[in-house]
Amino acid sequence: MISVVSVRGQTVVPTVIRKRYKITPQTRLEWLDDGHNITVVPIPADPIKALRGRFKGKGLSRALLKSCSKDRRRGR
Repeated sequence: MISVVSVRGQTVVPTVIRKRYKITPQTRLEWLDDGHNITVVPIPADPIKALRGRFKGKGLSRALLKSCSKDRRRGR
C-alpha cells in the first residue's frame, strides 16, 4: 500500500490497516527510526490490557521465578 505525504506533512493510513490494527481517531502512533527503516506502531489506549494473555504458554512465569530464585541464592 502506498500513501502520499501532503505539503503539511500529513498522510492517510489506508483503511485496511486502520481496521486491522483498530486505529481510530485520536489513536496515538509511535514512529520508530532505526536509521534504515521507519516503523509506525499504534499505541493502545490501555497498554496493559492490550498485552493481557499475549505471552500465555511462553513459560515467562517459570523463567521469572527461576531468575528470582537465583538472585536469592546470590544474596540480592
